[in-house]
Amino acid sequence: MNKVILLLLSFITLSSVSQSTIKDTLTMNKNAAKRSITISLPASYEKDKTKTYPLLVVLDGDYLLAPFEGVLRYGNYWDDLPEMVIVGIDQNTNDERFDDSETDENGLPKGKGADFFEFVGSKLINYINSKYRINNFKIIAGQDVTAGYLNFYLYKDKPVFNAYIALSPEFAEGMEPRLIDRFQAIKENIFYYQAVADGDIKTIKEKTQLFDTAVKQITVPTLNYKYDEIKETSHYSMVLQAIPNALYHFFESYQPITTNEFQNKIVILKEGYVDYLRKRYTKTENTLGYKMKIRFNDFKAIYNAIMKNQAYNELEELAQEANKDYPKTMLGDFYLASYYEQKGDLKRASKTYLNAFPKAPIGDIDKDKMINKSDELRAKMDKQ
Repeated sequence: MNKVILLLLSFITLSSVSQSTIKDTLTMNKNAAKRSITISLPASYEKDKTKTYPLLVVLDGDYLLAPFEGVLRYGNYWDDLPEMVIVGIDQNTNDERFDDSETDENGLPKGKGADFFEFVGSKLINYINSKYRINNFKIIAGQDVTAGYLNFYLYKDKPVFNAYIALSPEFAEGMEPRLIDRFQAIKENIFYYQAVADGDIKTIKEKTQLFDTAVKQITVPTLNYKYDEIKETSHYSMVLQAIPNALYHFFESYQPITTNEFQNKIVILKEGYVDYLRKRYTKTENTLGYKMKIRFNDFKAIYNAIMKNQAYNELEELAQEANKDYPKTMLGDFYLASYYEQKGDLKRASKTYLNAFPKAPIGDIDKDKMINKSDELRAKMDKQ
């Protein structure tokens, strides 16, 4: 646990240097006091004026914002997690978090709780949308009382948020069966993560476990659900492990192809390797709201699977995809030349390897490699 804390602290420090943090205030309504918010913009925000970002709204932002920033900074450094615009709502003044989560006897927001519901779901979202480059993917996160409160946004016919991070949630009256109904009724994709500590508050742990059992009976394809019981942690220390678990669950398709994915999902396919790659990135595009280039290493993984399974016909298709994302590099020519080589058309393969010579190298595919491959094929042809 100490290593996790040190790791996050180091990247929180880095993020404060490279990311832009803006303090702002908004009023909940015309009679309410101003609410403090902190907006954390990603490092690339000013570099690419066309790029849009997912939005993460962090309740209890006075203490939860920093660990979220640290995890996202670290994950993005390794290209495992996308950059996001993060908005932390300060709820630490005069027990605001409890006032903001106020409910009636039926378990619905009332009083200040109803005001806060409208503030977050309408005024705050509209303000951030109007001022910053936000795409359609929105996440909300909270702990205990605010983790239970964030579920109210799932009660709406069209939920404001696509993804929910509930850390040791305290459920309002009647909330669990309502959520089960909503999970089955909502047509859009919903990402939902909840976690408790094995040393958590007894009532929270028991209710969350029962809720988890009920949710796992749901089979609708639109629900992307995960539950964690984090070992050797308390109600508070579990947060540092739960946050990366949640974000890595939501953005699984964003991450580069891992050794485990290659061995257990890709190489075992009988066909459709390129189609697998396309669908993987289409899913990411639909989640993030913007198109990503296919990573060079992901191209390599698919190429290795094709070669291992001798599915050489797919090399031509792989070359077409490579030319879309890396048209000025040797990548597409390398795959196309490999296609001709495996089909026995050595003359055409040799010529294609040489044709790539003026283009830019990429990864381990460079001029020397292309010339050597061409020379090898010419030597084979001379022996024939």
